[in-house]
Amino acid sequence: MMLGKVIRKYRKERNFTQEEMAERLGVTASAVNKWEREVTCPDIALLAPIARLLEISTDTLLSYRENLTPKEIRELMEKTQKMLKETGYGEAFGWARKQMEQYPNCEELVLNMAACFEAYAITHEVPEAEKREREICALYQRLLESSEESIRMQAASGLVGYYRRKGQFEEAETYLQYFSIQNPERKRMQAQIYGETGRIKEAYKAYEELLFADYQRISAILHGMYQLARKENDRKQARKLVEKQGELARCFEMGEFYEVVPRLDLAVLEQNQELALDTMEKVLASVAGIGGFRQAWLYEHMTFQEMQPELLENMKKQLLQSFADEETYGFLKEEPRWQALCGKQAENCGTSGKVGEK
Repeated sequence: MMLGKVIRKYRKERNFTQEEMAERLGVTASAVNKWEREVTCPDIALLAPIARLLEISTDTLLSYRENLTPKEIRELMEKTQKMLKETGYGEAFGWARKQMEQYPNCEELVLNMAACFEAYAITHEVPEAEKREREICALYQRLLESSEESIRMQAASGLVGYYRRKGQFEEAETYLQYFSIQNPERKRMQAQIYGETGRIKEAYKAYEELLFADYQRISAILHGMYQLARKENDRKQARKLVEKQGELARCFEMGEFYEVVPRLDLAVLEQNQELALDTMEKVLASVAGIGGFRQAWLYEHMTFQEMQPELLENMKKQLLQSFADEETYGFLKEEPRWQALCGKQAENCGTSGKVGEK
């Protein structure tokens, strides 16, 4: 809000006429009228007396705020979009620049404006295109100095995209440094650049590494959600989440072991004998292929360490040992199939004792 509008607003709230306000400030009514019509501005020496008279702070009088609210940013962006449609790029950008100048520290506003005008310039012909591109890049460059990591990354992403579209791939790669090595967006954008510069194998490898890491991340998330459902004794939710874990493993070509092993804890939770025994047998049968993803077409450009036979054999022994734990699987005590599994465990351990024998 401009100074004149602020004076008029608070004068009316205090029920002063222009003449009354002028008399108290020692100026003419004509002067107050000109302030409110924004023909002239009050002398700087009058700002404090005006604020005291209207019972507001000088910050309020001058419409000073350090930042905009999310709602105000949204409203400014809506007006920007409307101006782009109705008046064109040049006038809209000029108006937007004034808003950014009023709130030079509002990085969210600058970021939104840069993205808005960049999107418009990509899909429309704009006058003085190169000049406009430089203006947008300057906004992104300015945000690279932000103290907020998310702002820096979004600005860097905008610059990577801009230089990729221009075919300046080396320049695009320089902005990847604003992303941490662990950030998957860095690898994804690097893969795009690899693909666009003919480094196809490198691009495939980067994408495959992202897929493999995503499987591990999503699997951990689903398991965490399963634990929450288990804690709340929500059996229906727990079953659905276990099914999702199996579907995820199938989708990501992880092999049967990873598809079936999540069911084991569910079987114990439900004391489901049939599910427990079927899952135990499938888990044991699939141990040999636990590293099947190493041969999956989905990861053919990745290099994995080979799993040693001794490691697989040791894993099978550990599984058999855990399956023989009566504290966990005592509900299977009378089942011949479980007794057979425990017999195998006893053989592996070099003992001949019966199940449950102390």
